Amino acid sequence: MAWIIAKYLLTAAVVVLVSEVAKRSDRLGGLVAALPLVTVLTLVWLYLEKQPQEKIAAHAWYTFWYVVPTLPMFLVFPWLLARWGFWPALLASALLTATCFGIFALAVRRFGIELL
Repeated sequence: MAWIIAKYLLTAAVVVLVSEVAKRSDRLGGLVAALPLVTVLTLVWLYLEKQPQEKIAAHAWYTFWYVVPTLPMFLVFPWLLARWGFWPALLASALLTATCFGIFALAVRRFGIELL
C-alpha cells in the first residue's frame, strides 16, 4: 500500500510542478509540460513492478501513436480560447482531439497499427 501511495504522490507532484512552472513562465511551463514526464514515470513504475519488457515497450509504442492526434488541440485551443472562453474552448478542443484520434486510428490501420 505504501508503494501505491508513493506512486500517487510522485505522479501528482509532477502535475503540480508543471502548473506551478507554467504560472511563472509560459515558455518554460510549455517546455516542462511537453516533456513526457508522466510516460517516463509510467515506464519506471512498470519496470520497478517487474513487468515484462514487451509490455514496457508496447506502452512506449502506443504512447507515441496516441500523442500524434492530440497535437492539433494545442494549435486550436489558444485560438478558440480568445474567441469562446475557457470551458467552450476546452470542450471543443477535446471533441477535436477525439475526432482527430478516430480519423488517425483509421488511417494508421492501413499500415497494420491497431489503436482501437
